[in-house]
Parts: sequence; C-alpha cells; structure tokens
Amino acid sequence: MAVVFSMNPFLRRGARVAAFIFATGALAAADTAYLFTYFTHNGEDGLHLAWSEDGLKWQALNGGRSCLAPQIGAKEKLMRDPCVARGPDGTYHIVWTSGWWEKGIGYASTKDFVTWSAQRELPVMVHEPTARNAWAPEIDYDEARREFVIFWATTIPGRFPAIAGASEDGLNHRMFATTTKDFQAFTPAALFYDPGFSCIDATFLRAGGKQWLIIKDETKFPVPAKNLRLASADSVQGPFGALSAPFTPSGVWVEGPTAIQIGEYYYVYFDVYQDHRYGVMRSRDLKTWEDISAQLILPGDGTPDRVRHGTVIAVPRALVDRLRRTDSAHAPESR
Repeated sequence: MAVVFSMNPFLRRGARVAAFIFATGALAAADTAYLFTYFTHNGEDGLHLAWSEDGLKWQALNGGRSCLAPQIGAKEKLMRDPCVARGPDGTYHIVWTSGWWEKGIGYASTKDFVTWSAQRELPVMVHEPTARNAWAPEIDYDEARREFVIFWATTIPGRFPAIAGASEDGLNHRMFATTTKDFQAFTPAALFYDPGFSCIDATFLRAGGKQWLIIKDETKFPVPAKNLRLASADSVQGPFGALSAPFTPSGVWVEGPTAIQIGEYYYVYFDVYQDHRYGVMRSRDLKTWEDISAQLILPGDGTPDRVRHGTVIAVPRALVDRLRRTDSAHAPESR
C-alpha cells in the first residue's frame, strides 16, 4: 500500500500522555534488559545491536555484525541514527537517516529484531523544494492519542533568518514532525519545535509524570554551544516549557542523545564525536548531573567500529535471551 500524507492539520496540543513502557504494563526489573540500537562508521552496513543488564556494560549482539542492511535512499543508502519505539501491539518500529542530503527517512518494523518488514521511505520533506535534509528522526508513541509521533531536524534555507549563520555549512535546523496511527496515512510535516536557535537530535525522557525533551544546541558562531538542554512538557506533542541550562560537560561537543530511567537514576547517553567516544550523564532529579562516562563500556570502544548515535530502550529479557541464543547457534566452532 502506498504511503499517504493526509491533509489533516498536524496536532500539537492535547491531553497528558500516560507513561508508556509496555502494553502489558511495567515489567519487573528481573524481566527487563536493555537494548542499544546504533550504527557504526557512516551507516553503510546498517543496524547494530548491543544489550546490557545495567545500562553501563554493553555487549554486541549478532557477533557485532549488522542485523539489517539499508535499502532506502535516493542519493545514498545509509542507516544512521536508528531510533526504535515499541507500539501497543508489541511491534517495534524503527526510523533512521537514510542519507546526508535526503528529503525522506527510512522506516521498518519487527517483532523480534530478526524478521523485518520491507523497508520503506517516508517522504517527510518532499513538499519543501529547498529542504536540504532530514536528520536523526526519532519516533515516540503518544498513548493519549493512540498515535506515533515522528520528528527530525531539517534546514530550509531562508527560514528563521535571524539565526542564519550561527551554524556550519549554512545549516539552520529546526525540528519538524508528522503523526500516524497506522504507518500508511501521515499528517503533513509541520514545525514541531523552535527553541530560537539551530537544533538537532531531539529525544524524549519520561520522568516525574512529564515528558522531557532533550535537544542539542547546534550553535557554533560566535561562541560554540554543541551541548544538550532539557524542556518539560505534558505531552510528546508539547507545548514545551523553558529550556534548562546545558547539562553536558562544559566545552565538550556532543550529539545523538538517548535517555532512559534505570532504577533510581535517569541516564542520558551521547556521542562525544570529536573524541570518538560515548559519554553518559546520570541524575536523580534532572537538576544535578553526574558524569559517569568512565563506567560506560560499549562495543568497539576506541576503534573505528565504535558505537554511533542510537537509542537505548527497555525490552523483555526473553527477547534478548532469544537474540543471544541465535548468536550462539551461529558462532563458529572452536578448534
């Protein structure tokens, strides 16, 4: 069936979104593991997976190989910035950046991270003739409206002229979004979030009965920002409150945040791309932050195969156990 972008206006206000962990309710800690969906290098070989019991020590799945090769993209066929969200029926939906200068994004779905639907291009910005890109899409489920929200960063030359020139390469991003209930009909892409500066890599964290939007400030000139900030909202569709001060380490350029609650802490992971490593901050109250990057162990640390921008999600432990058994069944015999 063809993808249809409907003419209904994009909805941005609504009721409070209840915390959505799993359709069957929150899992006990013993039944939960954590999955990291990520890419390596430039995203040429596709989706990689790692798992963890504590959110700090991560092990690669599938022998460190890609488990889904990219097939979408008019100019390139990449799978960068893979983001996954679980729907109420247990299906995992994934979106990704399909190329540096594409107007569409990639989409696929799975129940088990082994068998996948056909990949599709979602033409989210084709209606904007001068749009330069569609970067780092994220997907979240709005339980109150029973629909998915997909949002990404795009530069449209000439928009937001007051801030033009504050980032590199003439880029001046804002967040745009669409919604869908069935991944067949989509609302028209519309402006989702404008903090008054160039921004990318938005993601959400649920905490204290609210949604917290985490955003990267892409400002480079006259003084670089390149940090992460928070804004609260009652819904993943806003409206959003005032931004916090930056909470990532001063002077460290970061991108690609992903966030989750594990035990009493909220963890925000991010790519310290200039240093070719990952970092993580944790907090109990989203006000006081501790840098615990030294405790983080990820596949390929310190090598060209290192983890790049992805998503950390809680999953049933049984899903990870099945993936690990698949690994063992396909491991080469020792000699």
